[in-house]
Amino acid sequence: MADSVGMSDQVRLRDVVPADLEEFFAQEHDPEAVQRSKFPPREREAFMTHWATKVLGDPTVFVQAITVDGELAGNAVAWWDEGRRFIGYWLGRQYWGRGIGTRALTLFLEREKARPLYADPHAGNTGSVRLLEKHGFRRTGTVRYGENEHIMLVLDENPA
Repeated sequence: MADSVGMSDQVRLRDVVPADLEEFFAQEHDPEAVQRSKFPPREREAFMTHWATKVLGDPTVFVQAITVDGELAGNAVAWWDEGRRFIGYWLGRQYWGRGIGTRALTLFLEREKARPLYADPHAGNTGSVRLLEKHGFRRTGTVRYGENEHIMLVLDENPA
């Protein structure tokens, strides 16, 4: 099965530690990831400040590091924005297409209990949209961020 995690791929979540930020910074600057997400990479100082204050420094944010066989692979985050709880995630390119995102999101949604839960991936990031839909998120419309169209999805309290 194309999206099943291989026998050697042990996917786990753990708390983020400051040493993880260098890898997250590198992942955010991967050109292919930037193209898929349409998320503009930040300069180092802005990135580190964002993570220190808006992610790790905000007690309402839930963030987990994603590991594969003990190696840091990415992160998953839930945060509040204008009264709605959103999720986002980022995986290093070497972990794409191996079912790791599927397993990581399953684990994350077991821990993040808020519902409804929203996500807004770039419309061209079909892998991310499919991943969310596989987990019960449903499309509710689109939203534009600058020139880029994103799909708004929601995971209700009682998914259909």
